[in-house]
Amino acid sequence: MAGLGQTCLEQAMPWWHSRHLRDSPCGNQFEQPAWQVALWSVAYSLIVVVSVVGNAVVMWIILAHKRMRTVTNYFLVNLAFAEASMAAFNTLINFTYAVHNVWYYGLLYCRFQNFFPVAAVFASIYSMMAIAVDRYMAIIHPMQPRLSATATRFVICVIWLLALLLSFPQGYYARTLDLPGRVVCLVEWPENQTQVYELTYHFSVTVLSYVLPLIVIGYAYTMVGITLWASEIPGDSSDRYHEQESAKRKVVKMMIVVVCTFAICWLPFHIYFLLQYINSDWYEQRYIQQIYLGILWLAMSSTMYNPIIYCCLNERFRIGFKHAFRWCPFINASKYEGLEMKSARYLQTQSSMYKVSRMETTVSSVIGNPEEELEESSKMKRLSVDLTSNGSSRSDSKTVSESLSFYSNTLS
Repeated sequence: MAGLGQTCLEQAMPWWHSRHLRDSPCGNQFEQPAWQVALWSVAYSLIVVVSVVGNAVVMWIILAHKRMRTVTNYFLVNLAFAEASMAAFNTLINFTYAVHNVWYYGLLYCRFQNFFPVAAVFASIYSMMAIAVDRYMAIIHPMQPRLSATATRFVICVIWLLALLLSFPQGYYARTLDLPGRVVCLVEWPENQTQVYELTYHFSVTVLSYVLPLIVIGYAYTMVGITLWASEIPGDSSDRYHEQESAKRKVVKMMIVVVCTFAICWLPFHIYFLLQYINSDWYEQRYIQQIYLGILWLAMSSTMYNPIIYCCLNERFRIGFKHAFRWCPFINASKYEGLEMKSARYLQTQSSMYKVSRMETTVSSVIGNPEEELEESSKMKRLSVDLTSNGSSRSDSKTVSESLSFYSNTLS
């Protein structure tokens, strides 16, 4: 459908909508009452504030504390960066365009607005997939080499490279169009009666940034869940072993909640834009704009839930959030919690002093620096994987765990 047959509504769909537009006699028939705009403004502003602040704190917790620099957490930093960026640069722009149906921000930002969100969504879901694969390898194949810090950074760079390549067509074909009384931002695909270009692109984006990664993640966590919840290691009933298994399950539960939240938030969005190729008449109804705003809000809100999930389900992130918001009158960060977030070097020094006084010797090499441990993990053979650091790996030594019983509570 092209030319004058294009509806005014289709001109108001700012993201991923790519129908070919020409001059239109339509005015802005989707103008809303002020009270509706105010309510939607509050809802979308909430996303931006919670997402940007929450994800910034998550990145600070991981990057500012050496004990948190693990394979899983490096991918969480990438996930937090993608979500905070999309919330900051695209959420309110999407909202104002959807409400007013007028593009105020020029050609360059029109291209960016169509380009970056696709890349951010791709980077987010593939960061989750990388975490799922890492957990799968750590738990199902604990004897296999783990990713080093350098390899982890390389994987993150590859994720962003693929994300930028996938989103490039969306930005390349984006342009602004002057209509009577307003300007619109749209994606103008090459002329084709069958819409093969946009159909192929939208289908590919849906498969590559939603369906395929969720299949991989679902399989990985299914196998991990079977291993953690339905199997036991014969003859090993030590307290330390059960503590490790409990910690592993907590990490997996947290990541399953994160992935399910993402899947639920983005499912209506993908369905909404695929249905236009089945029955475009649905999109000519006046009420469709309210449906679109609700679906867009749900998709954009996916950027703000992860910090809340981390805080609720992970003790160390909870401690970090308390420390970050300790200036609030209702937040109480105790001295123990302050110690918990100290650097690895401080904890290593304290551990060595304690063991000297108790054992008249030092085994400080056992409590390794997670950053060094991450680099050397590919060279080590392990009997089990300790996830108490939310992703770090250690050899499970019963003798060591007993001699360091005091620190088993402090470091878990």
